[in-house]
Amino acid sequence: MDILRIATAGSVDDGKSTLIGRLLYETNSITQDKLEAIEKASKRRGVDYTDLSLLTDGLIAEREQGITIDVAHIYFSTPNRKYIIADTPGHFEYTRNMITGASNAQVAIILIDARNGIVEQTHRHFYITQLLRIPYVVVCVNKMDLVNYSQDQFNAIREEFQQLFAKANFKDQVLQFIPASSLFGENIAHRGTQMEWYDGPSLLEYLEGIEWHSKENQWSARFPVQYVVRPKSEEWHDFRGFAGKLSSGVLKKGDRIIALPSMQESTIDKIYRFEEELEQAESGDSVVVTLDSEIDISRGDMIVKKEEVVEPLKEVTAKICWLDQSPLKVGKNYLLQHGSNRVKSKVTNLFSSINVIDYQTIEDVSEIGLNEIGFISVKTAKPIFAEPYAKNKRNGSFILIDEGTNNTVGVGFIS
Repeated sequence: MDILRIATAGSVDDGKSTLIGRLLYETNSITQDKLEAIEKASKRRGVDYTDLSLLTDGLIAEREQGITIDVAHIYFSTPNRKYIIADTPGHFEYTRNMITGASNAQVAIILIDARNGIVEQTHRHFYITQLLRIPYVVVCVNKMDLVNYSQDQFNAIREEFQQLFAKANFKDQVLQFIPASSLFGENIAHRGTQMEWYDGPSLLEYLEGIEWHSKENQWSARFPVQYVVRPKSEEWHDFRGFAGKLSSGVLKKGDRIIALPSMQESTIDKIYRFEEELEQAESGDSVVVTLDSEIDISRGDMIVKKEEVVEPLKEVTAKICWLDQSPLKVGKNYLLQHGSNRVKSKVTNLFSSINVIDYQTIEDVSEIGLNEIGFISVKTAKPIFAEPYAKNKRNGSFILIDEGTNNTVGVGFIS
């Protein structure tokens, strides 16, 4: 069954957790005992309704403060598809959490409080959807019940957001505006009864209709090898397969391929998913590939189609989101991981940082601090087989790892 990955974003008290809780409730994704527990917890908090936000604010600190801190992954399904929602925090100091939580999303839901309209955090969240090139963005104007379901208020917010979109670099994004009240379930899983002036889909109806997979299948095939499969059994003694996740494109039986970096050629013999043999693998599939000839391939190598070879890079320029308390500075060494390939690297230049509120470039910066985004160049000890993020987002990103602490300190997007 198809899986759609969604990231939510919004400022404090915009209602992200309540919206997700409403989706779970309306799709019958809550067990009876958990629903009863939430009802009791709601009464303890002194509210006269079932507080569905408690379904997702799992940390004790979140429940005490009434905010989202960590990235919670929520799973639910309908007869049509499965969903994974990354409920990301809205505070500035948790920007790194939003980027990591939204990195694999096909859809971003940006919540806006109908009373407050677009605020500073809205700019930040929308910029991140642009940075990650998330193809579908739902602008959910929530808490419409608190503005008497005003069409004028909704139209004003939509017009202001469209002005923000006019400044954006990634024009292929599809925007959908939905007025909603997650507290009362208006336009969440079903069309609301309080906003007859709105003739568009509910949130769930819109999500059900998104077709995202075909876009990633159109990118060049990139298969980073994670593991070489050599079973220790008499029956499979001559089996040699290459396991990994097809990050983009399509691979089929009979495709002529090249292994990078050795540049050796072969042909795909079989494709397995568990014990099932497939005719082809699509973007996102975790499979084992066997070849019709013995060539040298190991973990960290990449299998590509012969006509889609990617050039090796020993220096890249990239936008970087910094995730660590210790700032990024020129000259420091890090481990750079691209797919399953990990190499030593050094930051050679720090060109500028970016003000994500007004999208202005700030020149002559000496460091990039926690939650800041900058433009850098990195030199690697060995080549990586990457390409611009704008061309293939599944093969155009990397992470930086501190050699001393082994912490992931930065996320890069190759220019």
